[in-house]
Amino acid sequence: MKSIDAHSHVRGESVYLDDIPLVQGTLFACVFDSPIAHGKLKSVDTTEAELSEGVFRVITAKDISGENQIGGIVPDEPLLAHGEVHFAGQPIAIVLAETEELAKKASRKITVEIEELEPVLDPRVAAANGDLIVPAKQFVLGDTSNAFANCEHVFEGRTETNGQEHLYIETQGAYALPTEQGGLKIYSSTQGPTAVQRAVCRVTGLPMHHVEVDVQRLGGGFGGKEDQANAWAAICAVGAQLTKRPVKYALHRMEDMRMTGKRHPYSSDYKIGLDKELKIVAYEVTFYQNAGAACDLSPPVLERTLFHCTNSYFIPNVRATAYCCRTNLPPNTAFRGFGGPQAMFVIESAIAHAAEKLGVSSSEIQRKNLIGDGDEFPYGQIAESDAITSWMQGDAEYDFAALAKEADEFNSTSKYFRKGVAIMPVCFGISFTKTPMNQARSLVHVYTDGSVAVSTGAVEMGQGVNTKIAQVAAKVFGLSIEKVRLHTANTLRIANTSPTAASAAADLNGKATQIACEQIRDRLFEVAKPLVEAETVDSLSLENGFIYRDGERTSLDWQTLVMDAHLQRVNLSEHAHYTTPGINFDWGTAKGHPFAYHVYGTAIVGVTVDCLRGRYAVDYVKCCHDFGSSMNTAVDHGQIEGGIVQGIGWMTMEEVVYDEKGRLRSNALSTYKVPDIYSVPKDIEILPLETSRENLAIFNSKAVGEPPLMYGIGAFFAVRNAINAFNHTSPEFIAPFTPERVLMNLFRNDNRDVVG
Repeated sequence: MKSIDAHSHVRGESVYLDDIPLVQGTLFACVFDSPIAHGKLKSVDTTEAELSEGVFRVITAKDISGENQIGGIVPDEPLLAHGEVHFAGQPIAIVLAETEELAKKASRKITVEIEELEPVLDPRVAAANGDLIVPAKQFVLGDTSNAFANCEHVFEGRTETNGQEHLYIETQGAYALPTEQGGLKIYSSTQGPTAVQRAVCRVTGLPMHHVEVDVQRLGGGFGGKEDQANAWAAICAVGAQLTKRPVKYALHRMEDMRMTGKRHPYSSDYKIGLDKELKIVAYEVTFYQNAGAACDLSPPVLERTLFHCTNSYFIPNVRATAYCCRTNLPPNTAFRGFGGPQAMFVIESAIAHAAEKLGVSSSEIQRKNLIGDGDEFPYGQIAESDAITSWMQGDAEYDFAALAKEADEFNSTSKYFRKGVAIMPVCFGISFTKTPMNQARSLVHVYTDGSVAVSTGAVEMGQGVNTKIAQVAAKVFGLSIEKVRLHTANTLRIANTSPTAASAAADLNGKATQIACEQIRDRLFEVAKPLVEAETVDSLSLENGFIYRDGERTSLDWQTLVMDAHLQRVNLSEHAHYTTPGINFDWGTAKGHPFAYHVYGTAIVGVTVDCLRGRYAVDYVKCCHDFGSSMNTAVDHGQIEGGIVQGIGWMTMEEVVYDEKGRLRSNALSTYKVPDIYSVPKDIEILPLETSRENLAIFNSKAVGEPPLMYGIGAFFAVRNAINAFNHTSPEFIAPFTPERVLMNLFRNDNRDVVG
């Protein structure tokens, strides 16, 4: 079973925001944004822009009908700057013109007077200034103070992880159309239709039933369109409301990179204590999250960092503290992994530090500390763990020791190249950690010709969620996939949706679809029972388009049954609701059971470093991954491969660079490097974890969106190990490990002449 969208994608027939036919009278928006990162906004002069060719109107904060605010968790993000500017790229004014080109041209004629203030770009400085978006959060397990006193070995250090540009193929954008009675219809490139609906209502003053948000699909999201799509939809909505004309805005790539937030950079401190047997006894970590200028989704991202602070390891004594620091950068936001990768990098760095000082391999410490069944996570949930199983099965398949030995043998004879190997275990929780968000609805119609229509709140953005939901309906009804069609995510059909995020969309919306289909199926069985002379409905099943009785096919086919049910006035539609059972979390105690299940896996990563030039190649990523029971191996393998490469990119080459004034310098694909076909691993092998453990995933098919990204962290440590094999300089734990940084570490201090 391949993706249901593959055919239309290849033929160029799939509809994205920019493919929607324009309505007559459409205006095009362009934002004038702040040229500086921090300052007092004294005046905005739009006179020349308003007089420019093709310009219909210029909008500033004073023109907004509703509230000039789009901040969801904390109301700290004005749609248009007023009084102050807090980051370079912050929208100040909206130009509406007859064409995109005329809107852009006119926006350059706007002038502003800004009294520049010193920007804060470092989260540690913000924390020292007390400039936190929300109070610090903390997890505590055991007693670290006493535990450290009894440790045989204690090590402390610091790590830095940079941001990451989402670089979705389709940039941010929206198209707003006025409707009857002052309403609006919004086509938005968003992962959260309801979030867009709320933001639009807030700035326009309209109630939610006056605003319809429709999403066909996205050209990628990776978290960047979970919350940040709100601003562009709100801009178009304000324009449409004030002009009574449709308004469209699809950002240019450089606009998108300049004005939107990234993965959160983190600066972190760790302290790790081990006993004589290399068991980790105590671990303390402090995270300084660079949230940017406004809240956005930074607090829940920070919470996810705490939830994953010990990765796949059981540590009996943990104290993890996290600070959400306000700086003068664009508000950073959700990104695949949602704070988890930043936490995992720190614990892996602490283990690598300890291993290096103790003269053992990191894998020895990793293996001895993997979490097992019955162990407690720092947040109170008791593990049902496949961490050890995934390590053992991966080792049995790939022979970790042999791969490490192969690298050592190569290094012993190679003069200018070194190989490095690292193992990366992963444990990632699946659910929104805010319990009320774990709910979904599905609307299913069975038409009288036997075809099936499904609407959910899930947004298709290339991850295959529509394919999996269609598979659910096809399986319950015993039909071929061609009989099922997934319709757009639309806030009039499915209201109050959670965003497509947290790797939970297929589970939540798939389960809701399963419930809806089963309820329709059960009604159809009541109709079929006398027609096939069955004693009970329990003896009936649907397979291959026919009714089966006691496992034998009858002459009653699906379409005939559906029509008979309709003639008997049986309901062939269902709107079902699903909530994840058994999950809870109380921030008052910082304890609970927040995750429906965990995804486990173990990868071994091998690299080769050119020690003259600082270049490197990822030779292989071999992983044993926990699919559960995969519904669709083609989709899941694609997600794993993509996640691995995106994680490697974050760890090795994707460097977000702001200058001392807070202006983005890595603002184009000439200055921001992502993995291309030449830099992806030469070999990616994926071994399904063999397990009979039940889980709460749809049909036991575990989520695959986010967990594989963390395997990419192994590339950092593989490169670091290769450098250490060359010059033993113990590179700092600063990511990304770009070729420039590799080169500097290869020839650092007294090692400059080592090659000569």
